[in-house]
Amino acid sequence: MQTKYFVLFGLIAIKYILQYVLIHPVYELQRDEYLHLDQGLHLAWGYISVPPMTSWISFVIHALGGTVFWVKFFPAAFGALTMVLVWKMIEKLNGSLYACFLGTLAVLISPLLRINLLYQPNSSDVFFWTLAFYILVRWIQTAENKWIYIAAIAIALGFYSKYNILIFVAALLPAILLTPYRKIFVNKHLYLAILVGCLLVLPNLYWQYQQQFPTLHQLQALADTQLANVNRLDFVKDQGLYFINSLFIILAALVGFFRYPPFHKYRVIAYFYIFSIALFLLFKAKSYYAVGLYPVLLAFGATYIEQLTSEGWKKYLQPVALVVLGLLFIPFIMVAFPNKSPEQIKTQLELYQDLGMLRWEDGKDHHLPQDFADMVGWRELAEKTDAVYDTITDQAQTLVLCDNYGQAGAINFYSRHKNINAVSFNADYINWIPLDKPIRNVIRIVEADEIDQEINDTSPLFNSVTKSASIDNPDAREYGTSIIVLQNAKTDINQLIAQEIKELKDGGIIH
Repeated sequence: MQTKYFVLFGLIAIKYILQYVLIHPVYELQRDEYLHLDQGLHLAWGYISVPPMTSWISFVIHALGGTVFWVKFFPAAFGALTMVLVWKMIEKLNGSLYACFLGTLAVLISPLLRINLLYQPNSSDVFFWTLAFYILVRWIQTAENKWIYIAAIAIALGFYSKYNILIFVAALLPAILLTPYRKIFVNKHLYLAILVGCLLVLPNLYWQYQQQFPTLHQLQALADTQLANVNRLDFVKDQGLYFINSLFIILAALVGFFRYPPFHKYRVIAYFYIFSIALFLLFKAKSYYAVGLYPVLLAFGATYIEQLTSEGWKKYLQPVALVVLGLLFIPFIMVAFPNKSPEQIKTQLELYQDLGMLRWEDGKDHHLPQDFADMVGWRELAEKTDAVYDTITDQAQTLVLCDNYGQAGAINFYSRHKNINAVSFNADYINWIPLDKPIRNVIRIVEADEIDQEINDTSPLFNSVTKSASIDNPDAREYGTSIIVLQNAKTDINQLIAQEIKELKDGGIIH
């Protein structure tokens, strides 16, 4: 027993090491991470962009000092907990050390390693999907009603992590109907558990109601600007590409549900997988939204492979499976992680383009993967904003107003001025604009293609309008973003901003 858990702890230690060393020093935090960190300074039961769980974690990160170490620690923790769940699930399926090692290693060297690099809700989302699957397995094994209530709590927590968990619920219901477990629909405990779950998520739903359901507008904007460019065929291909090294384990699981008698009672998971993929395709979801489907399949697949190779000459296939798992992951680790500088990537542009990694949310190819381009230029922006901020004497009446949440969050994170409080009409920052003090000066952070229009629009409102500096790093997604200094307002800027906020909220066009 001690040997087994020594192996598990070793895999977790390797995971934590990889999560820190697979990022080249040239890269900074990614734009979403800055937003999530600022949410921890504005605790609420809901946000326009995501459910509130990231804000709770961000609050803890700030309490621990708010360093990059802690920003990276928590997504890695969710990844490590996912590995633990897979290990425990294999044990409950009567897998021995080999199956536990194979399945957990497959989770370690999977797209989850890439997802856990960034402080986003995706890491906790995959964890809660895996936790829900573990609970489903335990309910099938024991038929105890307590697991129904535990499932309701887990799904509610998953709801607070990412609304993607609703796909889990939507796919599970028809999957259960195809199995003898449909008898659960006449079990009163199911409905009591649903009531418990609804009560747990009620604070977030009430917040949505109070704010006129901004998340629905956010999802519509996502569908119009990003998901509209998603190719369904690419989604299907990516499922195989993401798990190319462990595809044989996933296929073993899907075969095992129908060929291996001890797994027959778990066929609901196979049906669930089909319904989930269908729903993701229907909504034109991004490929990584489905990653939560696979840890449970890796658990079942590893257990089945162990059974297939447990006797005679087939035992020699066990180390072969481990070698294949590792070797096929090497190409993935060479291109999918920000472990190369932009200059190194540019020498291999054809490779990245062939893999579709240069295609951004706008549907066009660029010279760096979008996430990588979103991880440079931020410190430069903050330093140049600080330099401008230092020249203004009445800083108490100065507002730093950005075009997007990445700019605002990065300035707040890197600025020497802890009270700079950069904001935006974009995402959750629209609720954090300080209108309780008079605004006479504005430092505008403007994207490159909007500079001339911004100067024309604001010149009549201020006595002085000056273009100061720009992001010079051509590798940054924000390349060309400029700082415009607007001083000595001629009109009531607070009133103008309040009116703009009202129009954006009433129109439901906050992105």
